[in-house]
Amino acid sequence: MMSARNDMPYWWEAAEPAEAATGAPPARADIVIVGGGYTGMGAAIPLARAGREVVVLERDRPGDGASSRNGGITSGNIRHSFSSLIEKYGLEQAKAFYAEGVVARQELYDFIEAEKLDCDFQPTGRFSGAMRPEILETMKREMALLHEHIGIEPAIVERQDVHDEIGSDLYHGGVRRADIGGIHPAKLHRELRRVAEAAGAGIYSGIGVTDIRRIGSAFEVTTPKGRIQAAHVIVATNGYTDKGLPWLRRRLVPVISEMIATEPLSPNLMQSLMPKRQMHGETRQLGYYYRPSPDGKSILLGGRRYASDADAARERLRQGLIEIFPELNDVKLSHHWFGFVAFPMDQLPKLTVHDGVVYATGFCGSGVVWARWMGMKAAALVLEKEETSAFYSDTLRRIPFYNGKPWFLPVMMNWYKLKDRLTGTMK
Repeated sequence: MMSARNDMPYWWEAAEPAEAATGAPPARADIVIVGGGYTGMGAAIPLARAGREVVVLERDRPGDGASSRNGGITSGNIRHSFSSLIEKYGLEQAKAFYAEGVVARQELYDFIEAEKLDCDFQPTGRFSGAMRPEILETMKREMALLHEHIGIEPAIVERQDVHDEIGSDLYHGGVRRADIGGIHPAKLHRELRRVAEAAGAGIYSGIGVTDIRRIGSAFEVTTPKGRIQAAHVIVATNGYTDKGLPWLRRRLVPVISEMIATEPLSPNLMQSLMPKRQMHGETRQLGYYYRPSPDGKSILLGGRRYASDADAARERLRQGLIEIFPELNDVKLSHHWFGFVAFPMDQLPKLTVHDGVVYATGFCGSGVVWARWMGMKAAALVLEKEETSAFYSDTLRRIPFYNGKPWFLPVMMNWYKLKDRLTGTMK
């Protein structure tokens, strides 16, 4: 069935990002924040509430990037399994990484409630499907470790019980996490911006940064609309880091993550396919994440792009949707859109300081929780609070033979595709 061609994110139907001030920014500020997404707002709110003069510079419209394009799943995922982190970093550091995700997720929920953020927060839980029986056994071992060391209480779903979670025959069981839910990502950003502006942060759109220079203990931030003298600078650009920030650009790999939305489905069909209206994921290397729309009328599905042609990329997502739900073979798509996520070399979130500039970045596709959290941690560094993050590091490794253009991505994507085929999880 032919799909509707609408490249605007589904989320923008209700909350398209709006322009901010477009004039010249002030010549001086206490803190300049580069990037106006979740991370930038996460930093701006506590800084402005602490009485600091905060200027947020956004190259496009605030929230125009991944903050209003993502799946809206509050996973707080870490790319690596708990057992692999134990093997690489030791038990205590692995516990610190995963435990921070639990705290960051709950803090987001508490902030949404305390600030009365209108963002369609739905604490529905998330089901992750196992593609093969042996993968389910691996998931059981991982969940047992998380329960023992972190206190996470997942529910193991055997194959005979899968239909309680999802109307699909694709999975051989899985894991349900009650602590993961969903939000409307564009509404969340709109609300974070509202809170930041109410606190006194000055937010500017259409102003990219072309240079950051340290002058003694302060900084000079250069933009096409003038220079700003600042005591501190926080960089919060993540997957949208451009040539104006060469140090960070050489240390992050931007990857396209894209989504489709179906046209509205009948209530009966939605009930049969998604009986718990929860969030969903799966265990493939190049697997899909998907969920019901906040109004419960459509299904939204996303994944990484590895086809350069937009039509082929959309068709891959559509075929993934049909593989999970064959009943949707003739359903039209209403939207297809994409955004950029970013991966550092070790595929862990990053909070670091280089030449005095604070960087909060590298959320590896799980920025709904991590982006705002790391923005807050960046603000805590500026305010010299005794708050720490397990992800703080004095170094952020440069990627060898890389200048910001990920020439190696097709090779990596084909490797992941091959691994899925060798394990029998991809057709």
